[in-house]
Amino acid sequence: MDAFTAGILHRIETTESDLMQARESGDDFLVDVEQAELEDLRRLAAEHGVDVGATKSPC
Repeated sequence: MDAFTAGILHRIETTESDLMQARESGDDFLVDVEQAELEDLRRLAAEHGVDVGATKSPC
């Protein structure tokens, strides 16, 4: 795994965790921010052929 792939997967996992914490705390603004960040990271990963299936998906 190259550095870009490892980095993007790490950032996705971190953002997913932050999103779950924002949801649990009831911070709607932060949920929106984290959700937008997650969508951007997933788009970036897809553009570069990075499979994000290995990361967990927040419910």
